[in-house]
Amino acid sequence: MSHAFDRGIRILTPEQQRIVDFLDGFSIETTPGTAARTDSYRALLAEGTTVNVTFLTGSDFGDTVNVSKRLKDEGMRPVPHIAARSVPSRAHLDSWLGALVDAAGIDEVLLIGGGADRPLGPFDRAMQLLETGLFEKYGIRRIGVAGHPEGSADFSDEAAMQALRDKNAYARETGCEMFITTQFVFEAQPVIDWDRRIRDAGIELPIHIGIPGLATIKTLLGHARACGIGPSMRVLTRQARNLTRLMSVRTPDKLVADLANCAVRDPGCGIRRVHLYPLGGLRRTASWTYAVLDGRFHMNAAGGFDLDAAIE
Repeated sequence: MSHAFDRGIRILTPEQQRIVDFLDGFSIETTPGTAARTDSYRALLAEGTTVNVTFLTGSDFGDTVNVSKRLKDEGMRPVPHIAARSVPSRAHLDSWLGALVDAAGIDEVLLIGGGADRPLGPFDRAMQLLETGLFEKYGIRRIGVAGHPEGSADFSDEAAMQALRDKNAYARETGCEMFITTQFVFEAQPVIDWDRRIRDAGIELPIHIGIPGLATIKTLLGHARACGIGPSMRVLTRQARNLTRLMSVRTPDKLVADLANCAVRDPGCGIRRVHLYPLGGLRRTASWTYAVLDGRFHMNAAGGFDLDAAIE
C-alpha cells in the first residue's frame, strides 16, 4: 500500500495488517460549511480520496455542485449526496445531474431518502430516483444507497429490508455498481448481526460501514442522539457517566479492529470498506487515519490499538 502520506516501510503483525487493509481505500464526508473553512483538501487528504458531499434539508444544491467541482480540481473523487425528498421535480434532478457531470465529471453518487418531513416534489424514496433512468442517461454507474444497521425512526425494519431488496434487484438488472453506505455506529456486533440478516435475505450489495471519526464524547453523543443511533450508543453513555471524560477525545480503534476481523471470522461478511464521518473535524480524523494506514500504531489490551505518537 502506498499513498501521499507514507512515512516509511514498517513490518506489521497480521492483526495490524488486517486493520491497515480494512482502512485502505476509505471514504470520508465533507459539507459545504466544512469546505468554506478548509483552505486545502490536498493538505489533509491523499490524492484520489473519495469524499462524499452532504446535502442537508433546505440547502442550495448549487453548493453541492461547487464543492464537488472544488474537490475534483484538488485531485479528490467527489461523491455528492442526492436526497429524494429534497428534489422538487424530475426536471430538477435532470438539471442537477447534468451540472454535476459538466462541472465535476461525476460518475458516482450516494442516494438517500433525506430528512425532510414532507417531500418537496414527487420523490420520497431513493428507489424512485433510480426509476427515473436519469442516472443511466448521465453515465452514473456507481451508486451508493443508505443503510441503517440499528434501524431508523423514519421507517420499520421490514420496510428498510424491502428497500434494500429492491435496490439489490435494480443493481442485478441494470449491472450498475451499487453499494450500501451505512449510518455511523459505535460497536461492531450490531453491524455484524445486521450484515448476516441482509445476507440471509439475499442482498448481495457490499457494505461501506460508517465509522465516527475522532471527537469528544460530548460531541459524539450529540450527533448520535440527533441521528437516532441505536443500541451501540450504550458504549458512549457508559463513558459519559464519568463527567470528567465528556471532553476527552474518543477514537474508533476498537470498532475498527473488531470489524477488520469480521472477514476472518465469517468469509461471507459483506463489510468491504470504511466510510468516515469526521464529526470532530476533518483534519483530526484524517491525521489519525493516515497514521494508522502508515502502521504507526500498536495493539492494546482492550482489543483496540493506540497510535505510537500523538497526532497534531
